[in-house]
Amino acid sequence: MLLKVEMILICVLFSAELWAETKPVAPESIPGAITVSAEEVIELILINSDLIVVDSRKKTEYAKGHIEGSINILNTDMQHQDLEMVAPDKAKPILFYCNGMRCLRSSDAVAKALEWGYKNLFWFRGGWNEWTEKRLPVISE
Repeated sequence: MLLKVEMILICVLFSAELWAETKPVAPESIPGAITVSAEEVIELILINSDLIVVDSRKKTEYAKGHIEGSINILNTDMQHQDLEMVAPDKAKPILFYCNGMRCLRSSDAVAKALEWGYKNLFWFRGGWNEWTEKRLPVISE
């Protein structure tokens, strides 16, 4: 019986490790958007009062913590009119982020914004993981 339990545990651990390796990784860059680091996000926020920061994660994730001043628009729910409400001027700077390099939500949102004609886009590829790893300020509800 003990051998059976050990075998099941080994299978579970191996499958979890295999799943983590096969989970998609966000692209290195997105043509038409500027990829930025956490430090560059801070600089953008400080020098650009017009910057719109879009958190593309689920509402539950956003409620647990987000970058101050960001708005939550889930990528799968984001419609042209949603972005137009917060940024009617397509030249207005917009920064998108999600959970990090293993999350494709913000890259999807950036692709949609580009398709809709937005021109001044920034993508925080490291996202929430990089932000919290560097112990930068967070807001939670």
